[in-house]
Parts: sequence; C-alpha cells; structure tokens
Amino acid sequence: MTPFIAEIIGTTLLIILGGGVVANVELNKTIGNNSGWIVVTTGWALAVYVAVVVTGPFSGAHINPAVSIGLAVAGEFAWEMVPSYVLAQMIGAMLGATIVWLVYKNHFDATKDGDTKKAVFCTAPAIRHRFFNLVGEIVGTFVLVFTILNFTDAALADSNQLVGLGSLGALPVAFLVWSIGLSLGGTTGYAINPARDLGPRIMHAILPIKEKASNDWSYSWIPIIGPITGASLAALLALFLS
Repeated sequence: MTPFIAEIIGTTLLIILGGGVVANVELNKTIGNNSGWIVVTTGWALAVYVAVVVTGPFSGAHINPAVSIGLAVAGEFAWEMVPSYVLAQMIGAMLGATIVWLVYKNHFDATKDGDTKKAVFCTAPAIRHRFFNLVGEIVGTFVLVFTILNFTDAALADSNQLVGLGSLGALPVAFLVWSIGLSLGGTTGYAINPARDLGPRIMHAILPIKEKASNDWSYSWIPIIGPITGASLAALLALFLS
C-alpha cells in the first residue's frame, strides 16, 4: 500500500465511522438517536483508532492536513510530500461522507431539519462568533499536534530497544482526540482537521439530499485556517523547546 492510497483509506475510514456516529445520534429513527455527546466523542475517538491501526505502518496515518503541515513545520515530514497527502485526505473525506449518506439514506429522508442533516457532514459553531470560533479550532488543533509531537516510544531500561504495542500503539491518539472532544469540542464541534470538514461539506453540497440547509461557506474557512494555524504554532513551540 502506497502512502497516498493509505491516506485515502485512512481518511475514508475516519469519516465513515466519525460521520457515522453523528448520523446515528442526530438523524431521526436511528437506534442511537439522541444518545448524546459522549457517544459522539467516543465514536470519533474510535474512528481515529481504526484509521491509525489500518494505515499507520504505510503513511504514518496523518489523516489530517493540519497534522501533515505541523509535522512538516517541525521538520519531521518532507514538505514536498504535503500536497499529495492533503489531496489523498480530501479524496478520503469525500468518499467517507458519501458512504455515510448511503448507509443512512433512509434516515436522512426521515429527518426534516436541514441543519441536523448538515451536522453529519461538517461542523458548525454553537455560538457564532468568528474570532472565538477560530480560537477554539486553533487551541484544539494545537493540543492535538503538540501532543503528537511529544509522543515517545517506551524502551527497555537496560537497552535502547523499543517496546512496541502493535495495534494498541494507536490508542494514545484515540485518547487524545477523545479528550479534545470532551473538553474543547463544545464550541465548534472540534473539526481540528480541514479535510474532515471541507471534504464532507463539499459532498453535502453535491449529494441529492432532500430539504438540505445552506452549506455555510462563510464559516467554512474557520475549520481550515484554525487547524492549520494551531498545528503550525504547536510545531514552532516544539522546535523552540527542543
């Protein structure tokens, strides 16, 4: 599996399971309807876990343009690889959103509120205030990338041999995303990932969804610029402290 294909697959899985949990909680007549924020944040955390387990060995499982850019700023990823990773992530996000729509098609049809249906695809602020919404996305992504840059591998005390956890090694990233969602996600829905928001937002505009709401393009730059800014600041701080 090439890194490009791995990033497509990883981001597709991320959105299938992440968008899927939002659909299950928000759309009418689902078994999980109204099961709440804990279910949503847990679903997204486990979506990250699955994506990292599947694609980590092949691409590093960035599955997020902000992560790719942050790692490049920190000198831990080649800048020339960033465009192909971002393209793959966008393709994966759009594929994932389309699959969620197909799986929940009957429930989209059974849901009349357009904003509820749009929430399956992309984020929206709880209170619209562009400055503070931007701050929320910057801080959430800063925590994400700064923590990732400080992950370490355990080593045996009497040698330099690393102690691996196999697939369980993806758990720290899942717990990290879970923590961000629980603690910082209440203001903007914590996109913390430009592809996760923009790719599905584009598909929301394209797919034949009945009674759909506006795509809110005037807000869409915040879950793009915020995560990129937060990731870059995290990388710069990591470089300063190193």
